[in-house]
Amino acid sequence: MAAYEEQEYDKPFSIKVWGKMLPFFKPYRKYFAVTLGMNIFLAGIDVVVPLFQSFAIDHFITADSLAGLTAFALVYAAVIVLQTVCVYFSVRAATTIEMNVGKDLKWAQFAHLQTLSFSYYNTTPVGYIHARVMSDTLRIATVVAWGLVDMFWALLYVVSVFGIMFFLNARLALVILLIVPCIAALTVYFQNKILHWNRKVRKINAQITSAYNEGITGVKTSKSMGIEEDNEKAFFERTSQMHQAASRSAKLNAIYVPAILLFGSVAAAVVLARGGAMVKEDIIRLGTLSVFISYAVIIFEPIQQLARLLAELISCQANIERVMDLLEQEPNVVDREDVLLRYGDAFHPKKENWEKIEGDIVFEDVSFRYPDGKEFVLEHFNLHVPAGMNVAIVGETGAGKSTLVNLVGRFFEPTSGRILIDGVDYKERSQLWLHSQIGYVLQNPHLFSGTVRENIRYGRLTASDEEIEEAARNVSADEVVRKLEKGYDSDVGESGGRLSTGEKQLISFARAILANPSIFVLDEATSSIDTQTEQLIQQATARLLKGHTSFIIAHRLSTIRQADLILVVKDGKIIEQGTHKELLLEKGYYYDLYSKQFEEEASMKAFRIYG
Repeated sequence: MAAYEEQEYDKPFSIKVWGKMLPFFKPYRKYFAVTLGMNIFLAGIDVVVPLFQSFAIDHFITADSLAGLTAFALVYAAVIVLQTVCVYFSVRAATTIEMNVGKDLKWAQFAHLQTLSFSYYNTTPVGYIHARVMSDTLRIATVVAWGLVDMFWALLYVVSVFGIMFFLNARLALVILLIVPCIAALTVYFQNKILHWNRKVRKINAQITSAYNEGITGVKTSKSMGIEEDNEKAFFERTSQMHQAASRSAKLNAIYVPAILLFGSVAAAVVLARGGAMVKEDIIRLGTLSVFISYAVIIFEPIQQLARLLAELISCQANIERVMDLLEQEPNVVDREDVLLRYGDAFHPKKENWEKIEGDIVFEDVSFRYPDGKEFVLEHFNLHVPAGMNVAIVGETGAGKSTLVNLVGRFFEPTSGRILIDGVDYKERSQLWLHSQIGYVLQNPHLFSGTVRENIRYGRLTASDEEIEEAARNVSADEVVRKLEKGYDSDVGESGGRLSTGEKQLISFARAILANPSIFVLDEATSSIDTQTEQLIQQATARLLKGHTSFIIAHRLSTIRQADLILVVKDGKIIEQGTHKELLLEKGYYYDLYSKQFEEEASMKAFRIYG
């Protein structure tokens, strides 16, 4: 994880990077046009409003006359109403952009995550994925909807104000213009510093999100190991780092904002002093001076805003890079175009073209190494598994037992060689076609939030309540249900947190049975179930797996004695294969494993009996 979090996104502003967002902006170009158009009007109105003040001073106050006041008031009121209307439509369009761009980015990322291979999830922390889908997406949508528009308004306003000031009096305009470089230099210095610390805050925030996620999902492990204090200390350190970085940013802002206000006050004072003398000399009118004072006080705010928004845009580029990094991730296993055309993809399956799997599987001169590995896990491996055969895979922890079933399920593909299903290279058919006909029961089962009935029904969404209950009875999951207050309608909690691992295993087993797949994969599926329940499941699966090709990764060797074929794996290599009796007669590695485990089970049984 450390290598992943150390990746930095601090490139200078790049049109190319922003160009990648155009497909997400294009559907809302009408709203972009509306909000930009409204802001052109708003900038013009904001520039013109001080001129009304000038007119009022020169024609009503200085002239000591009310002639034309009614017409003036009506025009001024009309301008204010127009300003209000422009703000309404601008805010409405910008809000639409923000909501829809954010929604589309979330949809695109979630859909793309469904297509990525298992290897991506093995190397990417959940917290970082969550930060990209939620935090980065929200920031992009906010900056695009409001930042770009505000920057456009500020630029138009500044240019227009200086244009009018030079038109009214170039000498006074130069006084204000001379202060602008000071403001610009101050802004560039502070914004770079503030941007640096804000980036640090966001980076640490991603680490906190990841740590928070792991702390919640791993709470049982933390409590069982008594490491709450260590977790609290590590979390406190991260939040303290974020607090320090945020404080540095706040302190810089606390210096920067008053400094800008000071320059604004200085500009107003200089204009007032110089302009006052010019009014006395009848060089300019009093109304003109009031316009300059208004502009002098206000002009530095949009200049400051321009600098801040430019920094925001540059900073937001890092969010875009993170999001695009996810969207540009390529899955390790991809279906060919002609296969997709025939069988469809994960979101548009063409089930009418799906052939039924009989379950005849052939490994033909298969060699394999993991994408990030240097050594071959399998080399020139050949194996024929006839339809309906029960294959057990055994070996010590970490020996590489899951490699074979990962290849069968096409979660990885052979580096060389072929895997045939029913005589056809499985690359000739889609992944979804294969996955939909394989039933998995994993060592660490996952249940979705919802009821027991809903979780079993995931095996086959069209199943009736009677079929769900029958599947549960077949694997003794009904015993779990009877203990629950609401039976099949009991809520299992997030990730099945209200049930024990063994209870979750039984429900996931019922789910796989309900799907009635052509191929079963049981990955140490009974390792978390007590011996009595395991015996009940063995009796049920002996009948239910009959006629189905099945692969059983087993820890307890006593559970696979009836397997048609046992593959013995060590250091990622298949070193022995045969039936239980054949392997015992060989007195090799399997014999040693079985004898050792048999002695351990006998000792445990004696201990339970005699205490």
